[in-house]
Amino acid sequence: MSSVPGEITVASVQLTEQSLRAAVRQAGDALVSCRHASGEWCFELEADCTIPAEYILMNHFLGELEPEREACLANYIRDHQLESGGWPLYTGGRMDVSCTTKAYYALKLCGDDPNAPHMQKARVALLELGGAARCNVFTRITLALFGQVPWRAVPSIPVEHILLPRWFLFHISRISYWSRTVLVPLAILASVKPLATNPNQTGVAELFCVPPGEERNYFLRRPGILNRLFLMVDHVARMLEPLIPGALRRYAIHQSLLWMIPRHNGGDGLGSIFPAIVYCNLALAALGRPAHSFLRSRVRKALHNLVIMRGDRALCQPCLSPVWDTALAALALQEADPTRYREPLRQGLDWLAARQLRDAEGDWRQSRPRLAGGGWPFQYHNDHYPDLDDTPIVAWAMSRVDAHIYHEPLERAGIWVRGMQSKNGGFGSFDADNTDYYLNAIPFADHGALLDPPTSDVTARCLIQLSLEARHSPGNPDNHRAIQRALDYLKNEQEHDGSWFGRWGTNYIYGTWSVLTALEIAGETPRQDCIRRAVEWLKGVQQADGGWGESNDTYHDATLAGGGQASTPYQTAWALLALMAGGAVHSAAVWRGVHFLLAAQGQDGLWQDESYTAPGFPRVFYLRYHGYARYFPLWALARYYNLTHGT
Repeated sequence: MSSVPGEITVASVQLTEQSLRAAVRQAGDALVSCRHASGEWCFELEADCTIPAEYILMNHFLGELEPEREACLANYIRDHQLESGGWPLYTGGRMDVSCTTKAYYALKLCGDDPNAPHMQKARVALLELGGAARCNVFTRITLALFGQVPWRAVPSIPVEHILLPRWFLFHISRISYWSRTVLVPLAILASVKPLATNPNQTGVAELFCVPPGEERNYFLRRPGILNRLFLMVDHVARMLEPLIPGALRRYAIHQSLLWMIPRHNGGDGLGSIFPAIVYCNLALAALGRPAHSFLRSRVRKALHNLVIMRGDRALCQPCLSPVWDTALAALALQEADPTRYREPLRQGLDWLAARQLRDAEGDWRQSRPRLAGGGWPFQYHNDHYPDLDDTPIVAWAMSRVDAHIYHEPLERAGIWVRGMQSKNGGFGSFDADNTDYYLNAIPFADHGALLDPPTSDVTARCLIQLSLEARHSPGNPDNHRAIQRALDYLKNEQEHDGSWFGRWGTNYIYGTWSVLTALEIAGETPRQDCIRRAVEWLKGVQQADGGWGESNDTYHDATLAGGGQASTPYQTAWALLALMAGGAVHSAAVWRGVHFLLAAQGQDGLWQDESYTAPGFPRVFYLRYHGYARYFPLWALARYYNLTHGT
């Protein structure tokens, strides 16, 4: 029993073994009931109103209207308007200029009267922030395609970039997977410069403080010499673009198509992510491919698969998350009762094993051409882009069930993950050493998410996999070196307050959970300074109700780390799992957190949460994983039960 001051014993709290066991069993049974017939879990994945707005804008660009579907998407957009008039990037967030511009335009395309009260409020709020001219690059590209701004409002994106050699300062292999799958079709559009069909000839000139043709400051100067230099390069490239020979342009477009087509993932679309699929659809149409053509039919099918109809409302997902959801659900059920849930666990893990990307020609091979495949993607199909966050989670779940049965996929995954370690010891999400930071200064990169550098949360997950492999197959010196390099990276990344930054989950609570869990599995003693500091930080940000809650505002203001919003079930679960990994299972903080989860559990055994606390890209794009409130609280309660009442 721990003797840290302020800690209490389990026997002294008003919490029975029976009530805790019943809560875990009810939650576990409820989670199993959410499983798909084919064995996997795949919960809804929700983004901000930019996604449904872009769906509507796409249809009106193409002149391929879907009135019923668009009406349902428009209802969803109206539901999420702020009282102040604009639209945010996440629940509780401030108004975002780009999201508001697209939402307003989409509603107007659907027939909303610009003089209606909700449209007037949106317009006034937008003009107060400088109007649509202050949108990000992606939104200005959409406006240019609709003829609402001149093309000089958009960075020069010549399609000929596809022909540049890999050693050049800019090459698509130097940017992240999500950036390159969007950039290639966007470059076709920016080079062809098609004009939207826009059947009703609907415009949004009223959203600009200065007439679009008279605006001279579409590119607000960002700090840094590099940014000013790239703006000059962009200006010169724009002047030279008319001199590009037609034959060269046609060849570059052809090469771009050859790049895109193998990455269509069957019926799941380019990169299996909504923005890339939409831009691919627009690019194919701009090149004359009819709607009934094979490629465009598949693209439309991929987009339809992302839309969830709910009566007179429709949710458009940015992508699907079956591998991620299945692996995390499996870990929660393994903690809850591996015997009771043996059959759904086996079916889920077998489903995962069949989707390992062993020999696919992934983009990651450009930096690791001799490395054998062995990763998993995030989506159902995304063969070119296995990732280093899903792969360790899958391997972790397989290792806990039966490392012998899944020996071959685990061995392959271990080799692949180890081979993808970056030079600094960390791991990025999809690529190794994707760290050409100077590219963040180019005008196209105003979203700040062009690259895929190593991060603490992904590195922590990879450390878990490497550490589990070391247990089952000791004696591999390459593995031990990789573990030590990952440990050194993580300890160097710790914040001054004791937390770790979270790239793929909000934020410092998520990052700290990721790292403390990895350090425990790696065998690090909980008494070392970095772990004790992290534990004390988590205790210090616990809220009065016993839970934890952290806002996405912490990506703008780090002084809000660990707070800024009401407690949520899954952030509380992250904090509890982190504290238990850090040796504080018998602390008052853990006891209070467990009570919070028990009190928040619904009669159906699950938890409900409306918060968006997972960034797609910090400061730009946020997500709500509907599965997080279903498996993380179960995992935390089951872990607590096993550590305090288990044998």
